[in-house]
Amino acid sequence: MLDGLLYPESVAVIGASRSPEKVGSAILSNLIGGGYKGKIIPVNPTTDELFGLPCYKDVRDAGITVDHCVVVVPQRFVMDALAGAAAVGSTAATVITAGFKEVGAEGAAKEREMLEFCQEHGIRILGPNCLGLINTENSMNASFSAQMPIPGHISVLSQSGALCTAILDWAEGRGVGLAKLLSIGNKADISETDLLRALAQDKQTRVIAAYLESITDGPEFIQVAEEVSQQKPVVILKAGTTEAGGKAAASHTGSLAGADIAYGAAFTRAGVVRADNFEALFDYASAFAMQPLPKGNRVAVITNAGGPGIMAADAVETLGMRMESLTPEISEKVKGLLPAAASVANPIDVLGDAQSERYAMAVKEVLADPKVDSAIVILTPQAMSDCEDTAQAIIDAEHHDKPVLTCFMGGSQVMDARNMFVKAGVPDYPSPERAVAALKSMVDYAAWLDRPSRVVTRFPVNRHRVERIFARQKRSGRVEMGEVEAKEILKAYDFNVPAGALARTGEEAVAIAQRVGFPVVMKIVSPDLLHKSDFGGVKLNLNSAGEVMDAFDLMMLRIRRRAPEAYLRGVLVEKMGNPGREVILGMHRDPQFGPMLMFGLGGIFVEVMKDVAFYLAPLTHDEALEMLKNTRSYALLRGVRGQAGVDLNAIASALQRISQLVTDFPQIEEMDINPFMVGEVGTTPYVADARMILSGE
Repeated sequence: MLDGLLYPESVAVIGASRSPEKVGSAILSNLIGGGYKGKIIPVNPTTDELFGLPCYKDVRDAGITVDHCVVVVPQRFVMDALAGAAAVGSTAATVITAGFKEVGAEGAAKEREMLEFCQEHGIRILGPNCLGLINTENSMNASFSAQMPIPGHISVLSQSGALCTAILDWAEGRGVGLAKLLSIGNKADISETDLLRALAQDKQTRVIAAYLESITDGPEFIQVAEEVSQQKPVVILKAGTTEAGGKAAASHTGSLAGADIAYGAAFTRAGVVRADNFEALFDYASAFAMQPLPKGNRVAVITNAGGPGIMAADAVETLGMRMESLTPEISEKVKGLLPAAASVANPIDVLGDAQSERYAMAVKEVLADPKVDSAIVILTPQAMSDCEDTAQAIIDAEHHDKPVLTCFMGGSQVMDARNMFVKAGVPDYPSPERAVAALKSMVDYAAWLDRPSRVVTRFPVNRHRVERIFARQKRSGRVEMGEVEAKEILKAYDFNVPAGALARTGEEAVAIAQRVGFPVVMKIVSPDLLHKSDFGGVKLNLNSAGEVMDAFDLMMLRIRRRAPEAYLRGVLVEKMGNPGREVILGMHRDPQFGPMLMFGLGGIFVEVMKDVAFYLAPLTHDEALEMLKNTRSYALLRGVRGQAGVDLNAIASALQRISQLVTDFPQIEEMDINPFMVGEVGTTPYVADARMILSGE
């Protein structure tokens, strides 16, 4: 896949130059200087020779098939260059040239023309408006970056050419090897999804690191990224959000669901490791490329200084991993190898005067402990420290099926030791927190790989009833669906809704209340008043016919004064439900990734704290439970300090039913069940209020 791009036997540089300030000169000299062994064909109509190679006025003049053409001519000549590429049988073209859709509508039209031509002639395009690409496996530097990385196992794709140069500089400075580096630019043709597929099959690549500003096709990305993540880690730094994803919305769910949350939900589904910044991108990628995955979340910290050990322990527990005590056997063995003042509690403090032998013994014994899944080794340089000898001792001792990450803290005194670690395949970090964060990314990814198979339950429901309700709503011309209709739909998907009916007069309200039984709740029904309580349109705990009649009259009077233009359909009279915990369930349809489900506690938790969790549909039972665990208020749901917990499985089931509903009916843009009342196990949860927003199509 993409062999013509990554493994060509011949490369033409259309727009090659001898002027050092020209991009065409840099690319040609990089191909030659990088050691590329294939045929290099410079193309420039003004000269017959460049850098000792014959130069052709047109690529056709070379008289051979050219697998890959690098196009670096002014924008007005790009189509001519691609016509030449098609004539010589090229299957790939890297278009360095800018001036396409990034400059506006005219450029976008030229980009479409270019793409249509190349699709017609079987040419895959990288770019345009890109830095180019590097493949260290065949020593091909078809970019205008001056740096050629050493071979390694991290492949990088980036939507920013400038960031590619920063990545190359970082790799050179740390001595980290790269497998492939690809600048994707405008993604006219080859997208991040295409490159994920190709790199998944690349034997040199152990981990894929990516900087992305957008994703071309959300559903396809999720499918491909999930497939690739099952083979090797994918670490992504995502920058930028879409205006559509961050728009204001009528529902709680819509207002809380931004594009960044959608990307986070997509990455979670696909097993993508998300990096929050540039440092984290390569902290994580280095760990994945150099060390085996941990089999659990139990961490041992070995240190020669108490403070950094405490910093590491704090970070471990903050990120949800465990500082496990050593087994008694290993603890006694380590104690016998260390001075009396040393500590064998975790962190294991080998003391400030520790030499290489003491570190080596501690690392060897700790890694042999069955209660330890991974280790972080910290050194702060003391007067008696031999940093290089200690680094070598750790390198010699760490050969194990458990990951070891190091943190040699400081500057010039530890730099040579840090470089030794990288060359030996041991990732080293400048601070304990960064080492722990990298380890956490490995723990999470390993847990994702070990997750149970996804089984999406399909519940028996009444789809025809929902179809009839939507047809009626469409005839009304309104996209806002109020409580009455929303609850009808939810009942069709087997949600429990309190008994009740719509009353248009006080007498009807009393009759309904007497039929369903007191106490009752009364709520105004109006397509113009989605937030009923803001207008005094909700009355609770009415216990008699007189209270119902008075509440009806007063409610209608006040609302007509406050919202004289509002159309009032009547009042919904329902049986008052049993008390319980208020939670909010919702859905917002993201323009990129589709329906995102939302869960949170009601009241202040959603209004002020915005303590909510999102997950993409379709949803499994395990994923629904994970949504609950991902809220800060999860402890309240389980029950704390003598308070009973609620039926977590009932909430999970409700989220699954919403997932099925919004998957079955893509016209639902947003919806809230707020509140959804849930009690202890054995009680029946119910929908207290609900509304939906439709697409209008």
